[in-house]
Amino acid sequence: MEGARLEAQLVIFSAMDDLLRKTGLKPKDIDILIVNCSLFSPTPSLSAMIVNKYKLRSNIRSFNLSGMGCSAGLISVDLARDLLQLHANSNAVVVSTEILTTNYYSGNQRSMLLPNCLFRMGAAAILLSNRYKEKRRAKYRLVQVVRTHKGADDQAYRCVYEEQDAAGNSGIALQKDLMTVAGEALKSNITTIGPLVLPASEQLLFLLTLIGRKLINPGWKPYIPDFKQAFEHFCIHAGGRAVIDELQKSLQLSAEQVEASRMTLHRFGNTSSSSLWYELNYIEAKGRMKKGDRVWQIGFGSGFKCNSAVWKCMRSVKTPVEGPWQSCIHRYPVEIPEIVKL
Repeated sequence: MEGARLEAQLVIFSAMDDLLRKTGLKPKDIDILIVNCSLFSPTPSLSAMIVNKYKLRSNIRSFNLSGMGCSAGLISVDLARDLLQLHANSNAVVVSTEILTTNYYSGNQRSMLLPNCLFRMGAAAILLSNRYKEKRRAKYRLVQVVRTHKGADDQAYRCVYEEQDAAGNSGIALQKDLMTVAGEALKSNITTIGPLVLPASEQLLFLLTLIGRKLINPGWKPYIPDFKQAFEHFCIHAGGRAVIDELQKSLQLSAEQVEASRMTLHRFGNTSSSSLWYELNYIEAKGRMKKGDRVWQIGFGSGFKCNSAVWKCMRSVKTPVEGPWQSCIHRYPVEIPEIVKL
């Protein structure tokens, strides 16, 4: 427990310190605090730990989300958006992290060993505001959040599951049908988000194909909308190589369009809910983010959930001199072989 608390303090306080320094935000000006961490849920909570460290106001609206998986960062953003719509002239801070110290699996069951290889420590802190004076310096505007939850289906509910093996060792079991479940969740999410972001021409082609499959020939292949017409940048959850490969294929994306996701997985591993922000920072560090660009963040998480957030860049973003990529961005992208000899 003490080791997990120290890990939480290391990553969360580092992210918070960077946010306060870069934005000039004072702790007393934080009105809403939302922390998400799926596996580590101590008492007092991680949000209370932040309140104590930074001596936040006693009337702060504080939330601590746990058990919601790798897509919980976008759930936190959605919650922050709803709260900001209710409370005018407010600042909301979202902290996304995953704490691994207490969740290492020490058994030998294959389905529970993979998380040991994939997951790594990390955290991100994000400031959202509805204060009018912040509009001029804001980097992004939140356009849409679409959430899909497949938990009513038993297969989806059990595909990422915390349990004990026969020897009593606790861990997270990843089932073989995980990619199938993720694909179905993505289809549902795309069906909802498509009409909100796609140009009329793509929506018409999708509708005509849908009608044709129902009335003429059910064997017709479903039309996959060209989301490249709606977005300039894609941040796909770095859950693993298979996840990125499948989404690249399904959405017909180029190697450059999934580069941020692949390089984040290569450099940092799966940092759970914070991985989407490492990917966004990669795009900024490469100097690719321009005013008017649209970003699609796609997160997957246990439950099973697929969540999307759409952002619009409000100003050309200067290449950051600080951040997780500052010491290595010049080396990326790197070639990642299909097979690595051990």
